Amino acid sequence: MKSILKHHLVYTNIAIFYLIVSFLTRIILLFHPITQSKFSGLEILKIFGFGLVSDLFIFVFVGAILWLYLMFLSNSKFKKPYGYIILGVFVALLIYILSGKSILSEYGGVLPEIGIAFVSLKTIFFAALLFTEKFRKQIRLALFSLTIFLFVLLIIQNAVSEFFFWNEFGVRYNFIAVDYLVYTNAVIGNIMESYPVVPLFASVGILSFAATYIIIIKSKSYLENLPNFSNKLKIIGVQLLLLVSALFILPAITSQQNSSNVFANELQSNGLQKFYKAFTNSELDYFEFYETLPEEELAEFEAIVNMNYKNNTNNITSEGTEIKKNVVLITVESLSEEFMKHYGNQNNITPFLDQLAEESLFFTNLYATGNRTVRGLEAVTLCLPPTPGESVVKRKDNKNKFTTASVFNSKGYTSKFLYGGDAYFDNMQDFFGGNGYDIVDKSSLKPNEISFSNIWGVCDEDMAKKAIQVMNEEAKTGKPFFNHWMTVSNHRPFTYPEGKISISGTAKSREGGVMYTDYALKQFFEMAKKQAWFKNTVFVIVADHCASSSGKTELPMDKYRIPAFIYAPGFIQPQKIDKLVSQIDVMPTVLGILNFKYQSKFFGKDVLKTNYIPRAFIATYQDLGYIKDDILTIISPQKKVKQFDLIQQKNETLGTEYSIFYEEKQKTKIDVKLKKETIAIYQTASHILKTKKYEKLNR
Repeated sequence: MKSILKHHLVYTNIAIFYLIVSFLTRIILLFHPITQSKFSGLEILKIFGFGLVSDLFIFVFVGAILWLYLMFLSNSKFKKPYGYIILGVFVALLIYILSGKSILSEYGGVLPEIGIAFVSLKTIFFAALLFTEKFRKQIRLALFSLTIFLFVLLIIQNAVSEFFFWNEFGVRYNFIAVDYLVYTNAVIGNIMESYPVVPLFASVGILSFAATYIIIIKSKSYLENLPNFSNKLKIIGVQLLLLVSALFILPAITSQQNSSNVFANELQSNGLQKFYKAFTNSELDYFEFYETLPEEELAEFEAIVNMNYKNNTNNITSEGTEIKKNVVLITVESLSEEFMKHYGNQNNITPFLDQLAEESLFFTNLYATGNRTVRGLEAVTLCLPPTPGESVVKRKDNKNKFTTASVFNSKGYTSKFLYGGDAYFDNMQDFFGGNGYDIVDKSSLKPNEISFSNIWGVCDEDMAKKAIQVMNEEAKTGKPFFNHWMTVSNHRPFTYPEGKISISGTAKSREGGVMYTDYALKQFFEMAKKQAWFKNTVFVIVADHCASSSGKTELPMDKYRIPAFIYAPGFIQPQKIDKLVSQIDVMPTVLGILNFKYQSKFFGKDVLKTNYIPRAFIATYQDLGYIKDDILTIISPQKKVKQFDLIQQKNETLGTEYSIFYEEKQKTKIDVKLKKETIAIYQTASHILKTKKYEKLNR
């Protein structure tokens, strides 16, 4: 046991440092001005007692990375021939990544550069340790010191982050912290503008260097007497025992966060544990962080919300006879309106879609609800406004909802979700499979049906051919079908088959991705026109979201505007709709065109009805926006509200129906009516989801 403790010296010293920092963090948060609460003696004991146990076992998980690093420290691996074999493996791996044909290169972005940098450093350092035995101790000490410094820096940086998060929200990490990882640029900009960055980071750096120096002085004897294989097995056994214990102890400790005092529960918890929970749960409680209205006041907005707070069903009627045409919904990956010629693009990268738009019911002023695929899928499937946190698609409670498929299925349709990638990605298989869709994804294609694939799946052409095959089989059954196809090719790494378009797939350019998807859609429609079912089918084409979401304001409108059109030659007359429209209105409009009569829970509305009131919803994971009457209202956590006047920017080169670019100028005086209207909509949507009132209707 003594030898095991000796060989746990480094791990133990860093664990003690982490526990001290966590203890000091609790004290600082306890006495923070925002912690406006009194605590009983029992609550104080639980805060620091249970808090200490939580911290200890959280470190058991986080520290596993450290002890894995320590276990691989060895002198024997540099002996012949092992050292040369290991070096050869590193060199081969580096050559593989440099070849440009690795999985990292397939995905694209900065991943290949990160991979090259990491493997290069590992190769260089291993070679230095292998060939310079005389300086091996010094090199190893330098690398050891760097590793300890990184751990210490992360511990201190986490404590500082927890302080600022508490300073803003009065809680430990929640889904907003996860959101901050997604919107890193905006967060860094906010920090740069809000805090004295140079003194802050300088202080963190000085503390980290000082703590690292102390830990190394107390721990470097570990390097002089590395554990042998037998001792390493014992250490691994102890660590595994601690990990297994943590799996049982942490849930028991968490269950003790049961005080009626919210601050007591938050202080007792561990920030990293809460971050992990937020990351896996993907939800943010609207009623905890956003401004709300009394239930009696919500009644004033029922007509606007299109929903009653308690009874959330509407009777959709039509004077015409129901038309049981097939419906094919195509959500196109990252298709910003700015790619189309109609909105001023001169590069001719969407020639087919530009032509198809002229032959369709074309919504020229339509906005996506979010900036992720799962948010777009939520909008056209559930037809409800975005709610705080992650899309419903990725939540645990995502099945048996009221969806477009549930309406079609009630009318005798078969419903399918088609996706060129693996449907398990982004929880799509769980969501669509649990909501009345049959799934056709990459796994459904035979090897001879795949001409090209990348990290995201088969190219859009391959999936277009599969879609035609699937629809031909469906047509033979005599039942109408509703199929939802999600494209994949207009996504990083933007690779696709060569020789199809004028931009090479090796260029890995966004414009190439857009042009190839446009080309693939043209091939799909050329094939579809040859099928017997084509004339009895309504095609709906809409982007899932824009290609980019960053801008000057929290919710830059031009980063949410997307094209959408409904195409059915001989059935739907070409027309341009320049009303303000939301992505959640697309499918209710299609159902209206088909004269469907049904009980609805949709927040989305039929845009073609005379009583339609133009408005749109745009959001991030936490900023919820509502566009109406040339004003953008944004509600945010901490019960914040902002409003912007939307000042139209004229563009003489565009038609009036496409000249819809705005400057967002913040209002100094809040329009109270629009503020309450915004709150009423998002509060109602959040309430209905939370109370499980958006479930499929039993028939």
